[in-house]
Amino acid sequence: MSEEKKETGIKDYAGGWITEREGTDVPGFLKLAFPIIGLFCVGYLVFLRNGETTHSDRGVLVQALNKVTGNGDTVMYLVTALALVYVAVTVLFAIRKNTH
Repeated sequence: MSEEKKETGIKDYAGGWITEREGTDVPGFLKLAFPIIGLFCVGYLVFLRNGETTHSDRGVLVQALNKVTGNGDTVMYLVTALALVYVAVTVLFAIRKNTH
């Protein structure tokens, strides 16, 4: 005998670790959390691009390392721009209408 699967409308991901009902939308708190967390991370990259130079214990060491290795602002701004694009794409993906 062959077993027939019922159409329950529930999809499994990651071998059953994650399940979702078909046609459901992203919850509102996630739509709000994605841009907040993403923009915080992008801001972190901008403000601490040269390390924590004002720290009471290791600030002097970070400043000495920055003198020896040089300024990495250009690379960090490039990484920040890429992270901002990623955040924008993720937010657009989360807020778009579910089509399937």
